[in-house]
Amino acid sequence: MSSEVLTIATIGKNVGLKGELKLHLHTDFVEQFKKGSTFVLKNNETVKIQSFNLNRGVVKFHGYDSREATQKLINQKLFTTENDSRESCSLGEKEYFWFDIFGCEVYEDGKLLGVVKDIQRLTACDYLEITTDIALVEKELAKSFLIPYIQDIYIKKVDINSKKIEVQSSLELLEII
Repeated sequence: MSSEVLTIATIGKNVGLKGELKLHLHTDFVEQFKKGSTFVLKNNETVKIQSFNLNRGVVKFHGYDSREATQKLINQKLFTTENDSRESCSLGEKEYFWFDIFGCEVYEDGKLLGVVKDIQRLTACDYLEITTDIALVEKELAKSFLIPYIQDIYIKKVDINSKKIEVQSSLELLEII
């Protein structure tokens, strides 16, 4: 298990006079922001959530009870680890953490298309950003391309343990670029 550090939120401006702050989430897992949850800042300081209002996107941390006290928190990033995310977040069937998808090899009909470099969230759909396998690049295909992360249309099977994703109708996406 990895303990890579993840950025999951950015602390924004003050809201009111009693130490509440705007919180800009960089995660789909809001359950991480419950009372008592702790996170690390860049300077390795730990902050603990006293309260979080998802509807307003407002957080209050223990020990920060005034606008003046929270000034040093503004624009700071909140960090957690992959392991902590696994423990505090619930995944549904056919759901995966992005960090588990990164580095997966992508195959179509047994042919290696490339490796997942990143995930792009564009409009209502996530796209796997693929670094094209060198054998395909040598055939003058694009060095990278996007595959819509749509189950049963493009994505057939994801196996996180073996770091493999089986796709369909994706080679033609690469060929039309």
